[in-house]
Amino acid sequence: MRTTLDLPEDLIDEAMKATQINTKTRVIITALEDLIRKSKISGLKKYKGKMDLDIDMDAMRERKCRY
Repeated sequence: MRTTLDLPEDLIDEAMKATQINTKTRVIITALEDLIRKSKISGLKKYKGKMDLDIDMDAMRERKCRY
């Protein structure tokens, strides 16, 4: 999809240098993907400590792999 945006050139240049990405399109896509990932992680953090998975980590560590 083609979209016209008015973005600060210095911000795009800085992002390209920081990420070693060579195209403006790729740096924008990467930034959007990172924003989405961080948003999803933030949404999952609200469940921290609220779910009991009933997992015995000691028993899992003692399992022997039979490969």
